[in-house]
Amino acid sequence: MRIALLGYGKMGKVIEKIAISRGHEVTLKIDKESAPCDISTVDVAINFSTPDSAVENIRLALEKGVPVISGTTGWLSEMESIKTLCNTQNGAFIYASNFSLGVNIFFELNKYLAKMMKNLTDYSVDLEEIHHTQKQDAPSGTAITLAEGVLEYSNHDSWGLTPLKNTDELAITAKRIDAVPGTHTVNYRSEVDTISLTHTAHNREGFGLGAVVAAEWIIGKTGVFSMNDVLNIG
Repeated sequence: MRIALLGYGKMGKVIEKIAISRGHEVTLKIDKESAPCDISTVDVAINFSTPDSAVENIRLALEKGVPVISGTTGWLSEMESIKTLCNTQNGAFIYASNFSLGVNIFFELNKYLAKMMKNLTDYSVDLEEIHHTQKQDAPSGTAITLAEGVLEYSNHDSWGLTPLKNTDELAITAKRIDAVPGTHTVNYRSEVDTISLTHTAHNREGFGLGAVVAAEWIIGKTGVFSMNDVLNIG
């Protein structure tokens, strides 16, 4: 499988290493300084570029008939237009706020716990996410996905970053601390106890492996998919 990496930062380098170890070839590496190139020569594009270049990169690949795996967050206001483009081009596209196999299981556990807690009104719910100081967006895309899972079953209509301007919102606390692993926690608190569901990423390899697995899966398919489709969960 010939892969184009859209964005060649820390995550791109991890994906390259994993892809090569699984017998694939990284034939294009595209970042802000790259000269124009023909992306149609690859089998799949994996996008971990910056939020300000993600939409352009995704459009370029889809318009050339190249399936896209995208893990960049912070651009989701353009999601519907990307889905429309994908369907118009009979293309293939997967977006995930987090490609880690463990995190996608975590997403499903989060929704299951939220459903269990739905009628237990003594408990309040909040989220916390911690990332390294180089992460540009807050809250993380992973935290937003977790919040959306909670909102399906809670009395909150929306989420907000702390300090909350509207106390009816689901609170997300975003912390940026140098050299820490990505950590996400969902807390259910009452006067007598706290129930916490936590995922901690030990390194970037989990995200990279999930992205490569998704790229392997999408070959020969058309449509807009999620990691639930890749992993056959949910």
